[in-house]
Amino acid sequence: MNEPETIRRILKESKTIAVVGLSDKPDRESYLVAKYLKENGYRIIPINPNISKWMGEKVYASLKEVPAKEKIDVVDIFRRSEFVHEIVDEAIRIKAKAVWMQLGVVDENAAQKAEAAGLLVVMDKCMRIEHRKMKI
Repeated sequence: MNEPETIRRILKESKTIAVVGLSDKPDRESYLVAKYLKENGYRIIPINPNISKWMGEKVYASLKEVPAKEKIDVVDIFRRSEFVHEIVDEAIRIKAKAVWMQLGVVDENAAQKAEAAGLLVVMDKCMRIEHRKMKI
């Protein structure tokens, strides 16, 4: 977890990122990170029960509403830590390859559960910052 090789592998091998808690407000961190990732070639699947569109993409209320044909590589979590466990359960159920908890989002038990299920895990890191750092 949080090893540079894990972070590099996720950023290099992933194509589709479900952003849980994605805001439609351009000044919010989730919006800025998702926009950056989209601009850098990743497919973004927005997850937020309170909005319907984000940058032309259909927004899903939860991970379980995303059609099975959408192969999600990474579940990027922009929710408070107390919600992480249920999101990790969904990430395991949909067979995501990785779970990424953004800066300030920490749940050791959920991280261990995800790793035990075979998912790569990054916790308390920003995908945009790490992507820029590694110049992928």
